Amino acid sequence: MATWDTGFRHLLITGAGGGIGKAVLDLAADSGGQVTAWDLPEVDVRDAEAVQQHLRKAVEARGPVDALIHVAGVMEPDCALEPEDNANFAVNFGGTVNVVAPVARQMCQQGSGAVVVVSSNAATTPRVGMASYGASKAAVTAWTKTLALECAPHGVRCNVVSPGSTRTPMLEGMWAPGADESAAVIAGNQDTYRLGIPLGKLAQPQDVAAACLFLISPAAGHITMHDMRVDGGATLDS
Repeated sequence: MATWDTGFRHLLITGAGGGIGKAVLDLAADSGGQVTAWDLPEVDVRDAEAVQQHLRKAVEARGPVDALIHVAGVMEPDCALEPEDNANFAVNFGGTVNVVAPVARQMCQQGSGAVVVVSSNAATTPRVGMASYGASKAAVTAWTKTLALECAPHGVRCNVVSPGSTRTPMLEGMWAPGADESAAVIAGNQDTYRLGIPLGKLAQPQDVAAACLFLISPAAGHITMHDMRVDGGATLDS
């Protein structure tokens, strides 16, 4: 459980069904505020109209949203030379815009609020086989920072959390069936220009969740437009 005052009255979490989102939900459960948790199949962040409808229902049920942690995303490998039709941009970037923009508008009308968008350290560090994933996360990070500038005069803070390799079903789904490839991920791979992790371990979902909860809390009250890396030093905060 988080050891600081999270301060929210109504927290909306997307991607709450597993991995980092589930860890955020678990940490927030004992914080005293109301929590709305979204995930498939009930809410598809690619559907802007459905998002708006569910947002209205959430506000009617629990009051105005004053904190948002947007985790929903996908990671589908592809190559820049041989592009493939995948969901990276539709979910990662399009889904972010569909969810975060209307929530941020409501917060601006309220005159307060905190937004955290989970991106990736792949947004700034290219990786072989992660062309559109990295590009979609770079778009997410840049868009959220612009949103932070626009929201700042209204007392609304917007920050990014950029995890590195985190032991989630999404990461493990990229490994060979039945294999534990964590040691290889930690070591890095010079042939594919993948950096190793100086701390010598994969992140756990709770590590990323704690960073998210911190950034919506009063303890982070003077932090906005920040990109917090939670990657064990893998990108050297590049």
